[in-house]
Amino acid sequence: MGRGRNRRRVDRAQQAASAARTARAVGRRAVALALLAALAASGWAGWRWLTTGEAMRIREIRFSGLSSAAADELLERSPVKRGDNLLLADVEAVERAMAREPWVERVEVRRRWPPALEVRVTEREAAALVDLGGLYLVDREARVFKRALPGDGLDLPLVTGFSRDDYVQRRADVEALLGGALQLAGAWAAAGLDRALPLSEIHLDGVDGVTVYAGEEGLQVRLGTGDTAPKLERLKAVLAALRADGKRADAILLDNRAHPSWVTVRPSGLSGARLVGASPRGL
Repeated sequence: MGRGRNRRRVDRAQQAASAARTARAVGRRAVALALLAALAASGWAGWRWLTTGEAMRIREIRFSGLSSAAADELLERSPVKRGDNLLLADVEAVERAMAREPWVERVEVRRRWPPALEVRVTEREAAALVDLGGLYLVDREARVFKRALPGDGLDLPLVTGFSRDDYVQRRADVEALLGGALQLAGAWAAAGLDRALPLSEIHLDGVDGVTVYAGEEGLQVRLGTGDTAPKLERLKAVLAALRADGKRADAILLDNRAHPSWVTVRPSGLSGARLVGASPRGL
């Protein structure tokens, strides 16, 4: 009998200990769940505060690198506005939208604190105008990037000899020719000719090659094709000889294929098309 009672006591004690362990485990789980719920509520509240609160609203969108493009026009294109949430702002969408402005070559948008967007713009640099049935701007990579407007305020050489259909149908060919015209403008400046005779027009012709018009009086200089550098040196010699004699010219032709060193000059004031042929030394 004594052994049976002892056995029952042990069983009851074991059952009580097991029940206690179960209660403690349930309690721990309940506490953990309560903590998780509190953290979730706190996290959700924090996320709500970050994404809807006033503290994270964009106060300013500031620009750097602007010269020709207008900040107001870029802001008008932007899908993100002042007052929008900084964390939720799609900066890549802003970059894509602002890059559609013709003057913009590259744009980079960054988030800043206090809440703001910083927009760094690299603009295209207009190097010439081209007549395509209307005047358009050409950048230094020979890309036509926008129609020229009176407000652009640019004094640039005009490239002629193309039609709009030429550009649409043979864009790569036209851009290559535009690149050649820009190289000529650079060589003209490097030779020092732009100081006395700034370029006003570069005309490209499939037969006659290149003819430029320069200076206030529109001096015609026919360069033809190839050998630009020596032709510009001969042109400088001719101009110096004319100045030394107190003369001026309406046209200077440097495209004599039979005698490349010869220059044909039409002095100012002569009627008709009477030309004077000479080499630079003979003027």
